Amino acid sequence: MTVVPSQSPGSETDDATTVPPARAAAEAGGGADQASASSSVSGSFLARAALVTASLSIAGSLLGLVRDQSLARLFGAGSDTDAFLVAWTVPEFAATLLIEDGLAIALIPAFSMALARRARGAPGDPVRALVGATLPRLCLALTAVAALIAGTAPYLVRALAPGLPDPRLAVDCTRITATCVLAFGLAGYCSAALRAHRCFLAPAAIYVAYNTGIIAAMFLLGEGWGVRSAAVGVAAGGCLMVAVQLPSLWRRLASRTPTLARAGAVVEERPMQLALVAAVLLFALCRQSQVLAERFLASGLPAGAISHLNYAQKVAQIPMTLSLMVCTVTFPVVARALADGDTARARSRVERDLALASWLVLLGMCAVIACAPQMIELLFQRGAFTASDTAATAGVMRVYALGLLGQTLVGALVRSYFSAGRASWYPLGAMAAGIAVTSWIGAASVQPWGVAGIAAANALGITGTATLLLAGLRTGRLSSPHSVSVRVRQVLAELGRLVSAAVVATAAGMFAASRLPSPAAGLAAGLLTVTFVFVPLTWALGAQSSASALRSLRAVTRRLTHGRFR
Repeated sequence: MTVVPSQSPGSETDDATTVPPARAAAEAGGGADQASASSSVSGSFLARAALVTASLSIAGSLLGLVRDQSLARLFGAGSDTDAFLVAWTVPEFAATLLIEDGLAIALIPAFSMALARRARGAPGDPVRALVGATLPRLCLALTAVAALIAGTAPYLVRALAPGLPDPRLAVDCTRITATCVLAFGLAGYCSAALRAHRCFLAPAAIYVAYNTGIIAAMFLLGEGWGVRSAAVGVAAGGCLMVAVQLPSLWRRLASRTPTLARAGAVVEERPMQLALVAAVLLFALCRQSQVLAERFLASGLPAGAISHLNYAQKVAQIPMTLSLMVCTVTFPVVARALADGDTARARSRVERDLALASWLVLLGMCAVIACAPQMIELLFQRGAFTASDTAATAGVMRVYALGLLGQTLVGALVRSYFSAGRASWYPLGAMAAGIAVTSWIGAASVQPWGVAGIAAANALGITGTATLLLAGLRTGRLSSPHSVSVRVRQVLAELGRLVSAAVVATAAGMFAASRLPSPAAGLAAGLLTVTFVFVPLTWALGAQSSASALRSLRAVTRRLTHGRFR
């Protein structure tokens, strides 16, 4: 799983887009809320920040594809690759818990609160005080967890994939990748702090650095170390993720630049709660346990099943990763609005984010389903990756893609539960219900349908979780002045329009892609057809997300025409 970065106010030489202290304007996608710059971000800023994030996220995703292509070419889709992918469960869990859905969700509201108190002229520096109170303890805890994983690697591998014929290679790789726990924790901490400062360039670059480390290690060490070289690359990539962010974070911690406080706002002093951290991490752990269920079930299938599922997921998740960049950029905005008590602005922002992220992921989902065979053949079918591997992976990817909307909604909605910096246990219950559905359906369908049954179980389980999370945010259910509620009927109506357009676009794209014998030509035809059917159709159906996407694009192009990034 993945997920993406952000940016902050500062001097003329900041990493990327900055918000001048005197600027006040509406948020991206519309609205005329004229709050001060300390609690409001202009539409052009959010659009530019999304552009910065998207550009580096796309670069990171492309390098991720190169990484997977290299893994497939060098080591194929056999037992060695299966062993590494079992060990890769550690960095996947660490990324979700410590970079994407875990620490970021807990720390961004905490840093937003500290920044709001700093803007009000609180004594000392609340931001540095927060770092001093949390970072040393976090490092000690993560070091202990890394040592525990390395020491218990044989038992962990046996629990994760009991069907592996020879677990020794997986144990070796697990012990090497255990080192990434500390590195990922530090990278996630830096990302959360920078995003709260609305600094998005350095956090957006972390997956570029990470995948570069893995690719370099595989080609430099692969001949002598085999697939263990990929595990070494994971460890090296984790260190690079920290290195690319430290200069930006150090500049912000070394200088205290005051911002304007919102008039009349009262920001309470509240330390980060242990219950909040526990709720967020348990949710992220529960969500990532989908991977455990999938690999546990696939380990009993013929060799290569885990690899086919992995390659399918990595390609199919690209639209989800790119769509969630919207929420990555605006999450600090929602957290700051709630810190200032402005729940109306937070709700408006969340509803627009849900619509725009759904529009983006459904456009990508149409392309993935329509052009799956062509994508896999062009990306992976070379070296040790055969035509039969292409057919198996493409079939799994089409089924897995059915859950992309649910994956995106879960990633967007869960931020609303924790954006006020308070613990909520409802998301954990919703995710546990989804995991139960995934496990039960997967166990029932793995024998008759193999990895396709596992992928279908994943799609059904995550869609159920998204439904429960959306229902939990309906207007009137949440009465706290520091919580977000959404108008569920309006959100569902918007999703209905988008899904209807997606069904038509997918069918048209599949037909166009299948008419041409060349995979490159078929992919081009399918992508163009999907785009030229989905975009006008959503507009014709009255989907608000189409207009929002167009406004964001216009904001970016105006900035590129009349200004420059600072």
